[in-house]
Amino acid sequence: MSLPEVRVGQGFDVHRFRDASTEADGRRLVLGGCAFDDEPALVGHSDADVPAHAIADALLSAAGLGDLGTLFPDTDPRWEGADSVALLAEVAAMVRADGWTIGNASVAVVCERPRIAPRRAEMESNLSEAIGAAVSLTGRRAEGLGAIGRVEGIAGFASVVILR
Repeated sequence: MSLPEVRVGQGFDVHRFRDASTEADGRRLVLGGCAFDDEPALVGHSDADVPAHAIADALLSAAGLGDLGTLFPDTDPRWEGADSVALLAEVAAMVRADGWTIGNASVAVVCERPRIAPRRAEMESNLSEAIGAAVSLTGRRAEGLGAIGRVEGIAGFASVVILR
């Protein structure tokens, strides 16, 4: 009996908040597929969904399939305003097509706002559905330190396990 091949991938993403002068264009803050309408949006070519991007990069890293910026470049108008959870589902399909099974994902979202806990279950559900495996999501604060602590943006760190 042979043991399965197991790989671990790590992903990171960060986006800054848009300034108030650009808020009128209708963009919304989206995290884990959930819109936070009372918060400023993030700057990004797609919808700038930090946890979805971090998990996608972790999956691509584990499978050795490149990175999000190479596969969905911000210079390509097709991805402008794209739904990042849909992109995550596409990445998960690529990983499976390469012969891998996704074991699970874990993602930490680092921000001073919005509060993550009230929407955690909804975000986990959206992300889990996208990759076809369990996703655990945690919210962390930067405790006022650095750019994240000054509420200049949001960062995310993800780890995934894939098996073949």
